[in-house]
Amino acid sequence: MHIMYFTEQPMSAYPAEEGLKFGATALMFPNRFFDPVAGSRLYNEFIEQYKLAEAVGFDGIMLNEHHNAPFCMQAKANIFASILAAITERVKIVILGNPLPLAENPVRLAEELAMIDMISKGRLVSGFVRGGGQEQLAAGVNPAYNRERFEEAHDLIIRAWTQEGPFRWEGTHYQHRVVNPWAVPLQKPHPRVWIPGVISKETVLWAARHRYPYIALNTTVEQTLRIWELYDRTAEDVGFRGGPEYHGYLKQVHVGETDEKAIENARQFTWMQGEFTGLAHPVWSTPAGYSSPENRRGFVEFSTGRGSSPRRRPTFEEQLENNMIIAGRPETVIRKLREVITATRPGILSLWANDGFMSQADSMTCIRLMGQEVLPAIRETAKELDLKSPFEAETPVGIGFSDDLAPRAAAAAE
Repeated sequence: MHIMYFTEQPMSAYPAEEGLKFGATALMFPNRFFDPVAGSRLYNEFIEQYKLAEAVGFDGIMLNEHHNAPFCMQAKANIFASILAAITERVKIVILGNPLPLAENPVRLAEELAMIDMISKGRLVSGFVRGGGQEQLAAGVNPAYNRERFEEAHDLIIRAWTQEGPFRWEGTHYQHRVVNPWAVPLQKPHPRVWIPGVISKETVLWAARHRYPYIALNTTVEQTLRIWELYDRTAEDVGFRGGPEYHGYLKQVHVGETDEKAIENARQFTWMQGEFTGLAHPVWSTPAGYSSPENRRGFVEFSTGRGSSPRRRPTFEEQLENNMIIAGRPETVIRKLREVITATRPGILSLWANDGFMSQADSMTCIRLMGQEVLPAIRETAKELDLKSPFEAETPVGIGFSDDLAPRAAAAAE
């Protein structure tokens, strides 16, 4: 099993009461409320967390990015990936991921990622995402072309990594008279690609058809099992066998010296949930054209008072009860994580450990206890269940095209 450390890098350096008063902190909440002095402190605290995560034995560090909202300080995941490439020695640098539809020049993105791969000596895992709905608006990208831009940018990046230049690319959304990057990845044929998501059926199908591992982002056990069923069924259709090495799972897990202290800190996970739901306007987070008409209709009806929230989450107590949030001293966390792992059987496990206004001291204690007690126990469970990571699989995982993509990519490159 591959075990990663993750924090959303919350930009908690703003007055929360102002966000509640404004009503929606994503996209339109004025940035005059942000304190860059405190922001500088937070950035450097996150670096210290990542360094400790490597020291205590995590296999990877998961990074992501969001824009125009305080729930995430990473406006560009590649910047932190570059820092980690230089200051770490062993951990995989797992970007989940770069929002491809926001990229105006996928070739430049391919070059940036190649540089990170070379500086890290081949430790990059490059994930790609569609990006949040409000981020399409923030970047001035038409949400209706989100999936088209995602797929074409992906094809161009893979081609830039694997085909010798110069060559020409004349696509629907990207045109390059000359593709000839001199920064190409150390890993061959290219860095592994993992795809994260929540409940988009289309993204699960796309990942399986490309033989890319799919990382379920804090879904329920029931949702996760449905995702694996769909993924593995699609894998069979395109000619390979799915299983743990293709299945990843992100869980909110916080460890403290006592159950009481850990549960108190774990309430900060609901701060993040508030940003996605009560503090993000549903029409902005799901703009017209971004998702299916059925999904869009649910958000519009909620925003106009004609329906309930499509993303209604259980209470904090309910989430503790059903293991959506796992919190406690090491013994408690190990027991609950074993239950979840036994039920879902992932080969990739990302532990979302710290969020909101959690103190740096408590965050570091959590990471230390995870390394000393939780990780060894979880590795034993993974061994008992034969949960292999993509790096332990008999054949390479995360670097293959599906058969129907290669002709399209080749045609676009001519």
